[in-house]
Amino acid sequence: MASFTNYATLTYNGNTIVSNTVTGELTEVITATKTAAAPDYSPSGSMTYTVSLINSGAADLTGLTVTDDLGGYTFDGGTVYPLSYANGSVLYFIDGVLQPAPTVTAGPPMVISGISVPAGGSTMLVYETNVTSFAPLAAGGSVTNTATVSGDGISAPITASETVSVEQTPRLSILKSISPETVTENSVLTYTFDIENTGNTEAAVSDNVVLSDTFNPVLSDITVTLDGSVQRVGVNYTYDELTGVFATVAGQIIVPAATYSQGEDGSWTVTPGTVTIVVSGTV
Repeated sequence: MASFTNYATLTYNGNTIVSNTVTGELTEVITATKTAAAPDYSPSGSMTYTVSLINSGAADLTGLTVTDDLGGYTFDGGTVYPLSYANGSVLYFIDGVLQPAPTVTAGPPMVISGISVPAGGSTMLVYETNVTSFAPLAAGGSVTNTATVSGDGISAPITASETVSVEQTPRLSILKSISPETVTENSVLTYTFDIENTGNTEAAVSDNVVLSDTFNPVLSDITVTLDGSVQRVGVNYTYDELTGVFATVAGQIIVPAATYSQGEDGSWTVTPGTVTIVVSGTV
């Protein structure tokens, strides 16, 4: 809704008289809202958006265009896009009834054309986007993307925006290695466990990270280190020499958050936080 004012002038016999000023409100015929299906995004994940259009006027609106900027932002004098359109994903509803798919130009930006909104009715567009390498990943990062509606019957483009924050959580993976690969009886065998965290928050004590394994063949007289620090049985880990069942005590493993750097092209690179656990024993 926009306010407007104007006044009139009256001239006679060389005189000019100005009327009082009147104020009015110009109500937009169409309104637009944009919502995301989830409150946050994850690296290399996807986001689904809904753009809802309501026509409060007495005439149908046809041939409209909806443009989504896919969260584009300026970087080093250019524009990078943290989202990309998932081809073929758009669904087009008029008054709740599914319509044939409209014409979509993936972009970026993404453009959906040939949209209609009936008088006194509504239109809804639902589409999926993929998170690209240009989406901020550090804690506190977010993506704001804006849909712009334009076309005949609309005095000025209508916009609707949605902001989604990056998921704040640890994201752990583990790699196990053995040395030596060929071992003789009554010699030492070593297992190394490399735990990586590509998430933007540490895996803390409260996350209760536990590493467990069943050694076969069973190891005896084991030694355990965590990042070079000697661990104690019954305090930091448990081990059964009869069954070979090994487990760290919950909360003993803390994996630092990843760090992120933005390259010359604007894409983000992840350097994982790491923890290494080494278990050695006699076969």
